[in-house]
Amino acid sequence: MKKHRILSGMRPTDRLHLGHLLGALENWKKYQDHECYYMIADWHALSSEYEDTSRLKDNIFQITIDYISAGLDPEKSVIFLQSWVPEHAQLHLVLSMIVPLPWVERNPTYKEQLQEVKGKDLSTYGFLGYPILQAADIVLYKADLVPVGVDQLPHLELCREIVRRFNCIFKTEILVEPHPSLTSVPKLPGLDGRKMSKSLKNCIYLSDKGKELEKKVLGMITDPARKLKTDKGHPDVCAVFNYHKIFNTAEASEIEHACKNAHIGCVDCKRKFEKVLIGVMQPIWEKRAHLEKDPDLLWDILKEGTKKARHAALKTMDEVMKAVNLPLL
Repeated sequence: MKKHRILSGMRPTDRLHLGHLLGALENWKKYQDHECYYMIADWHALSSEYEDTSRLKDNIFQITIDYISAGLDPEKSVIFLQSWVPEHAQLHLVLSMIVPLPWVERNPTYKEQLQEVKGKDLSTYGFLGYPILQAADIVLYKADLVPVGVDQLPHLELCREIVRRFNCIFKTEILVEPHPSLTSVPKLPGLDGRKMSKSLKNCIYLSDKGKELEKKVLGMITDPARKLKTDKGHPDVCAVFNYHKIFNTAEASEIEHACKNAHIGCVDCKRKFEKVLIGVMQPIWEKRAHLEKDPDLLWDILKEGTKKARHAALKTMDEVMKAVNLPLL
């Protein structure tokens, strides 16, 4: 089996939710027999959260817990903090010198976020240029495979274009073109039926349990046309049924039939989902509770992972400096 080098990460803008678990973490776990680098992208968090960084350190801590409690093994994967590896910023600066401005301006995610995100000033270079930093993150480790969601494919293609341009300009082959690894799980709907997103505050977080989890599940949007239990439902437009199809495959067909024929009400359907979800999440909650008791261990894991990450990053950065004809210290 060919050994791949993997790089991926998440921004510590809040805790992680079910969408992250199915769309990223489950995919990351599958690659832990390869050479994996999984970062907490705190510099990326600044691109949208620069006005209030008061929760940044706690979010870093919480996401480290989420990573490990969801199944990432620090003995198999390098788990590290982006800002502790200054070569990310250094390579970002070098790459930004050669990237034509239209390449980042055409980014569809950039345009969508400018329209959708309210109450934040995203008209900054940091937000416009974050795909260049993202490219630096990837090529710094010469990652040939990047686990991503469909919405991240334009960013990865931009990274590939940047690699080709750098190698062409400086007549080298030191930067590696990465390829995507897509998850088979569709985008999870949030509590309101829209895509589950931290920025939309419509998430079920991995740390939610008890009354908090119950409140969120019972508050989920179902078939808007179904007013009474005796009305026949339309599972295809119901966010709760989407969750049954993913988490409760054994009963999904039965629930679909019962909903369409008004044999089950929305509250009972939600209760069934909550019960299944508790079973799925229980091992994660138990590991989380254990990790929360030893915060020093979490920071030690990040420090040790960062040492390993920086060892690889320095090698690439030396090669880049030589290719660009900048003198090494």
